[in-house]
Amino acid sequence: MQLGVLGRLPLAVARAVLAALRGRLGALCWSLSPLSLPLSLPLPGWRRVSAPSPAAPAGPRRQREREWDDAPPTPTSVNYHFTRQCNYKCGFCFHTAKTSFVLPLEEAKRGLAMLKEAGMEKINFSGGEPFLQDRGEYVGKLVQFCKQELKLPSVSIVSNGSLIRERWFKKYGEYLDILAISCDSFDEDVNVLIGRGQGKKNHVENLHKLRQWCRGYGVAFKINSVINRFNVEEDMNEQIKALNPVRWKVFQCLLIEGENTGEDALREAEKFVISDEDFEQFLDRHKGVSCLVPESNQKMRDSYLILDEYMRFLNCRNGRKEPSKSILDVGVEAAIKFSGFDEKMFLNRGGKYVWSKADMKLDW
Repeated sequence: MQLGVLGRLPLAVARAVLAALRGRLGALCWSLSPLSLPLSLPLPGWRRVSAPSPAAPAGPRRQREREWDDAPPTPTSVNYHFTRQCNYKCGFCFHTAKTSFVLPLEEAKRGLAMLKEAGMEKINFSGGEPFLQDRGEYVGKLVQFCKQELKLPSVSIVSNGSLIRERWFKKYGEYLDILAISCDSFDEDVNVLIGRGQGKKNHVENLHKLRQWCRGYGVAFKINSVINRFNVEEDMNEQIKALNPVRWKVFQCLLIEGENTGEDALREAEKFVISDEDFEQFLDRHKGVSCLVPESNQKMRDSYLILDEYMRFLNCRNGRKEPSKSILDVGVEAAIKFSGFDEKMFLNRGGKYVWSKADMKLDW
């Protein structure tokens, strides 16, 4: 029968004919399999598991002998912690200075190009403190490469801001979409208590200076705050509204075994931890801040794709950071399968948003 005839048959009859043809084709394929013939009828998302036993019953239930070939997650948004070194000593830090290793620049670029090929749209450079390496030149060159060569829609940095100078904005500002500055309190004594103090430098005053530079050089300004035992009672409404960031990311203090808790950790963050109820009360106090983006421990743990200084994905599902093999050695697809990344949680927490400054309607 010619397939064109199906279009002139009643719907029920056409369905019956198609079902019969499908059954005959399936039987033919299975009958040929013992002959080891190179016959393959690939279907997207499916793979053959094994040839059926001769005693296996015939019929539509053969589909149970196929399994869904789960595709690895797409690295849409990646956080690359290229250094663990930092000039601050935040007591709750969950990515501590356990090594001083930093990839050679060209190797880092090679890995970033691999991620772009695998589907990366946004790269976020973090640490440690990103501006500590080569006085900001290392991260600046990576930012320029990602925007100019890879043409990524979004390139961002998370920094404590203490080492950023205006000359950096003059040289690299046009390639940066978002600069996120960590600020956990607008009380300088609390910042010192947390570990964000650096001699006579005032963290809050520097925050305002960076805000002005971002406005002047066309970089979207963001604030990250870790809510902990020492700032959970603070009211930050006026200060945040005055700074007017595009996003205010509010994290609940998180314990990671081997980083800020446990025998082999460089920090003891237990004294910083707050309850879920405490965190919710802080959020309720600031519910009038339109740019607030809250992230509880549950949302944080599995919803980030984190690359360490060796370009290994870090799996945090078991409460500690378990590294995959480096993407430079095995490729992105092989490494990302061990990342523990929860793509649904990433989307549910609002991980995908307007992240290119070209698409933002900002009052610089």
